[in-house]
Amino acid sequence: MKITVVGTGYVGLVSGACLADVGMDVTCVDIDQQKIANLKKGILPIYEPGLDHIVSRNVAAGRLHFTSTLSDAIVGSETVFIAVGTPPGEDGSADLQYVLKVAQSIGEHMQDYLVVVTKSTVPVGTASKVQSTLQSALTNRGLTTDFDVASNPEFLKEGAAIDDFMRPDRIVCGVDNERAEGVLSRLYKPFTLNGHPVLFMDIPSAEMTKYAANAMLATKISFMNDIALLCEVMGADVNQVRKGIGSDPRIGHKFIYPGIGYGGSCFPKDVKALVRAGEENGHALRILQAVEDVNDDQKQVMVKKVMAQFGQDLTGKHFAMWGLSFKPETDDMREAPSVVIANALLEAGATVAAYDPVATEEAKHQLGDRITYANDAYAALEGADALLLVTEWREFRMPNWDRVKEALQTPVVIDGRNIFDAKVLRDQGFVYQGIGIL
Repeated sequence: MKITVVGTGYVGLVSGACLADVGMDVTCVDIDQQKIANLKKGILPIYEPGLDHIVSRNVAAGRLHFTSTLSDAIVGSETVFIAVGTPPGEDGSADLQYVLKVAQSIGEHMQDYLVVVTKSTVPVGTASKVQSTLQSALTNRGLTTDFDVASNPEFLKEGAAIDDFMRPDRIVCGVDNERAEGVLSRLYKPFTLNGHPVLFMDIPSAEMTKYAANAMLATKISFMNDIALLCEVMGADVNQVRKGIGSDPRIGHKFIYPGIGYGGSCFPKDVKALVRAGEENGHALRILQAVEDVNDDQKQVMVKKVMAQFGQDLTGKHFAMWGLSFKPETDDMREAPSVVIANALLEAGATVAAYDPVATEEAKHQLGDRITYANDAYAALEGADALLLVTEWREFRMPNWDRVKEALQTPVVIDGRNIFDAKVLRDQGFVYQGIGIL
């Protein structure tokens, strides 16, 4: 089965590589010629555990190809996935210009029947715009070539995307006829052999499913962060509360870990887009607006804890940050709490040294040389007035506390992810602060 994937960002590259890994002939297309040249050399534009091995293996096997020429790629393809970015506009709505440009280009070059699939996260109604764009391009060429448009939202967790694609808990496909359903059923058969379901539904429902799923997960995070702050005020321990409510199977343990706010490419953008969609359709999504507001405030919590310890004016103070990416196992810095925290500390007069296992280069695009970047975790601590744990990378879980204490000017640890044991640190003479615990 020959597949074309347009867009070699996170979704497109992971999807293309995984489809090739089960034996399909996949061509990934991108207008960025430098990115394509790098991919041909084995240089990936993103960090995702295991992705480099899958890409290199399938390129070597002749199943995975990279090009900047869409017209060549779609020849003989049965399906074209649109996996380009949908960044938020100034009003929070999803910007569809890149999706529709791809649809226009497909319509200008397709010769035979295709199923054109929106893999990008797009609002309800996008498929109909893609269909109109394709039809207009074909009409301008004087062609009556058949095609179908489908919606197939991705549910990939950064840091675990390969496993999510290869062993999905569900595959959501929005179609409007049996022909398109048949093509997608064949395409996803290798991923359903172990019982993972393909959920076929109408296209608007599939488009809404992606937003609703991310909005629900974001809601759980903001809810728990709000509860954590109340726990601090009232003397409760949010870690115990989390265990108590997570044991209820109706709630579960996932996404109820308090912290310093969510970030990344999905939750912030999708919550904003869904709130905006509600406004445009006369239905205010009050819960999601609160989710967004809580998350914005939560990114300031660590800064408030620093100022409670050292004062509002941080001139002359120096802080070590462990972690920069918005979550572990990725170099993604989009909407990362670390950026908000670092900027706030700098504005208050402090200096910052940071260490992250993989995200340093990406962080430089947002923070530049306004902070310093250490080569390892302990080097970041030298002369710092406090250690700020921002991202819960595995290598931070069991540090040498004697070494940490020796490097710090003052033994203060502010744990933004609650990965350290408060009692252990306090017994060793540290001033420890977590999120939602006293």
